[in-house]
Amino acid sequence: MISVKRPRSASPLVNIHKKHRTNYNPVLNKVATPEAAAAVDADPPLPKLLKAIQNGIKTPDIGSSIIYWMRMADLRISDNRALSQASLQAQNQDIPLIVLFILSPQDYVAHDRGARRIDFTLRSLRNLKDTLSKFHIPLHTICCTSRGSVPSRVLSFLSDLGCNNIYANIEYEIDELRRDIKVCDLAKQQGVKATFVHNKCIVEPGVVVTKEGKHYAVYSPYQRNWLAVLNADIQHYLENCSGPHSNDPSLRTADKFGNLFDTPIPDHIAGFELEESDRLQMEQVWPAGEEAAAKILERFLYTKARASQLGAVDPLAPGAIESTKSNRVLNYDKERDRADRDTTSRLSLYLSAGVISSRECVRQTMRLLKINKVEGGSTSGVGRWVQELAWRDFYTNVLAAFPRVSMGRPFLEKYAGVVWENHQAPGGTVQGSPPAGDGEMFQRWKEGTTGVPVVDAAMRCLKKMGWVHNRMRMITAMFLTKDLMIDWHVGERYFMEQLIDGDLASNNGGWQWCASTGVDPCPYFRIFNPYTQSLKVDPTGEFIRHWVPELSKLRGSDLHNPPTAAAKKLGYPTPIVDHATVRQRALRRYKNPGEA
Repeated sequence: MISVKRPRSASPLVNIHKKHRTNYNPVLNKVATPEAAAAVDADPPLPKLLKAIQNGIKTPDIGSSIIYWMRMADLRISDNRALSQASLQAQNQDIPLIVLFILSPQDYVAHDRGARRIDFTLRSLRNLKDTLSKFHIPLHTICCTSRGSVPSRVLSFLSDLGCNNIYANIEYEIDELRRDIKVCDLAKQQGVKATFVHNKCIVEPGVVVTKEGKHYAVYSPYQRNWLAVLNADIQHYLENCSGPHSNDPSLRTADKFGNLFDTPIPDHIAGFELEESDRLQMEQVWPAGEEAAAKILERFLYTKARASQLGAVDPLAPGAIESTKSNRVLNYDKERDRADRDTTSRLSLYLSAGVISSRECVRQTMRLLKINKVEGGSTSGVGRWVQELAWRDFYTNVLAAFPRVSMGRPFLEKYAGVVWENHQAPGGTVQGSPPAGDGEMFQRWKEGTTGVPVVDAAMRCLKKMGWVHNRMRMITAMFLTKDLMIDWHVGERYFMEQLIDGDLASNNGGWQWCASTGVDPCPYFRIFNPYTQSLKVDPTGEFIRHWVPELSKLRGSDLHNPPTAAAKKLGYPTPIVDHATVRQRALRRYKNPGEA
């Protein structure tokens, strides 16, 4: 088992004449200079990878096997483009198909992956190993102690097996694109054909562009064009890729391949262990496997929302009521922002981990409505949900077209100079000294003790479930960045560490939207009032009462904004900031970046 010691945050440099006020970046080692980010934006890695694929080996020797390299974002067998293509070639050449998965703890650290996501990945791999075994296809795992060694380890594995063809789905983060370019270079030297294909998105990055051929930085026109492109070629974009064909059963006893069936999937990765109670709860709340994902989608499409499902419960718990007129997806346009029942699909994990494809989700909405075109309008529940799937494509497109967002830079550089409050406690503020712990404001935000009920309920939900309703993510993110004036990088990193559905494109896009620094952002002068937002997202108060039991006896407006006397009597903290006052601070600092 690989043991990885997580690096601590770099020691900050603070403005000592203003207590706890600083303009340092909390993840300095992950943030590129403006010049470096601009250079990469001008010459992004995705076109380089596509060119490397095109210039690679065209007709290699057949070899003795075909390798499909599975990644963290395509943990499924069905509707998997790279797997489907690899299997087809293996069948045509009458050679076995081998599935490879790389465990790379340094990558998990670099990308702020949390233990829950790693645990889900391992559970999914065990599920996949069992399923693939029925097709006599081995799932082999390799642990790489150095993330930089991944390309050479992969090519070495191919050489050992006499394999001259490798297939994989494209990952769009900058580090992964650069890794795959290196794989292409090594593969060409070794006489191996490397095939990387688009699979994550419904419409792959680079297809939906403006009339001038530029990439969109605003969602609404992107989504309209996205829908038109999709409906113009549904057969292509919603293709249901065939599953893998079986290997010959004799592969299990073959000298070169038999031992691959015995490769164990580790119970955990050192440095990413879960407490036993948490592990068992994650198994209940987030069951692994394609079958579970398909059933969760079916529940969303055909059953009513239930208040009993708002917490850390089994998404497939009995008691769901089927309805053709009032199911969750048909009401999605009206109820999607409500957090007091399961109004959303709860599929975010399964989409970000690739356990179910976005294509399958769209196909199922067409089946539900009995239509042959994709419904993507804003006036229907199905249309609104499909628009959420388009948001995923949009943010992935942004990641590929503007790789600066993979490098810690704000999309809007004019806000790079906004002055943030120090999120760390006093001490450890001299360069070279040990990092300090969390400051009180940041700690109370993380723990859900800010004295603002909707924020506290959301943060406690996040900590317990590894997930929280998207509207709640927006409210808590804006509270951190605008009310507490804590750098969005800090919140982005914490969410990635906590979220079981963490996805760089969507998480970064969401945080930069809330911080008014990203593509198509919320204008800086639009600052959520957490109390009015609370009334909208939790009209019954059930969400707050569930996650903040101290307030369970309160009703009406008192629940959303408890009077001081009532809060003290119930043992609930008073607000750590006055919203009206800190709102003016945020407006001033955003209007004049660099000024405190």
